Order: sequence, then structure tokens, then C-alpha cells
Amino acid sequence: MRKLGTAWVTTAFSATALLFSAFSLWESRLKRSDLRVFVPPVIQYSAPQQNTNFEVVAIPVTIANEGARAGTVLSLELAVSDPATGQTKRFYSADFGRWTAERARSGSFQPFAPIALAGYSSRTETVLFYTRGEEEEPQQIIRATQPYKFTLTLDEAVAEDYGLFDRLLRRAPTSISFERELRYYDARAFNTGTLPLFAKDWRSSVSGQ
Repeated sequence: MRKLGTAWVTTAFSATALLFSAFSLWESRLKRSDLRVFVPPVIQYSAPQQNTNFEVVAIPVTIANEGARAGTVLSLELAVSDPATGQTKRFYSADFGRWTAERARSGSFQPFAPIALAGYSSRTETVLFYTRGEEEEPQQIIRATQPYKFTLTLDEAVAEDYGLFDRLLRRAPTSISFERELRYYDARAFNTGTLPLFAKDWRSSVSGQ
């Protein structure tokens, strides 16, 4: 009976060690990239060109990879909606940096490039989003002093290093929706810089919440 009890304890310890090793392997090597997005309470806006539909939205973005394997953000897509009119205008990730009229004239922005994130790492950038083509309407989506809805979606490189295993665990693209409020409007601000839009609760927004 004592031998049987000892064998059971040994088997239990072995199974526990095996489970721990499998979990450790999953967390350290196999867990696919899992990207989360964080947006601060204040973002910036500019409409620097008169009589065009060109607008700029500057969003400081932190992207964190909570998976073990590397993840790559190929681009970011932004949709801005006016709740009063129901209109939505699309923007693309064009440059990195803080928007000013002087920097725009000198072309001193860093062009947007895919963002590669190692496992369990993060990166913070201010991304400048520009109007996605001349066909986008309305000419100026942000003008009235009110809240606007923003939806930011990541275009991610999909890794399938482990074939069927990865395909079974494939997720929808990471996205985050949030509101920011334009509290005052003065077009003269665009001659040099931007206007801020604020979160009503002064809290950051996080994807997946």
C-alpha cells in the first residue's frame, strides 16, 4: 500500500512538472502575437489647407505585444464619425511626429513604416493620419464643438509558422473605438499647429475593454 501511495505521489509530481513545462513553453515561445492599443486622453487635429478635404489627426499611440512571438503592424486605419450627421471619413497612417505647419512645409516628418514588435515588448509613437484620398467626404469632418467617434484598426501581418495550429487560433484584427471632444474651434490655430480633442473622463482608452 505504501509503494502504491509513493507511486501516485511521484506520478502527480511528474504530471505537474509536465504541465508547468508545457505552460512555460507556451508563454515563452509558442503564444502568438497579441497586440493591444492604448490612446491617451488628448489627441490633436488640424485642417491646414483651405478649400480641400485634407485633414490631419495626430494620435499618440502605444502598441504592446502581449504574446511571445513577434508581431508586425503593417499600417493603421482610422475612421472618424460625426454622430450629429452620421457621416464617416477615412484616414491612413502617413507619418510619425508632432504636426506643425512649419514641419509640414519643410517635409521633416518621418514617413510611416511597419512597426515590428518582439514578444512582450511595446512601442510608442505619435502617428499622423491624413485624409484617405480626394473622394473622401465631407470636406471637413471635425468642425463643430462636440464629441466625435474614432475607430482605429491595425493591419497586422498574420504569422502562420505553425500551420493549422495558428489558423485555429486566428483572431480578428485589433481595433479600438473611443470618443474625443472638440471643445473650441479657431481655424487660426492651423496656421502654426493643431487643436486638441479631449476625452470627457480624462482617461486613456485601451483596446479590448
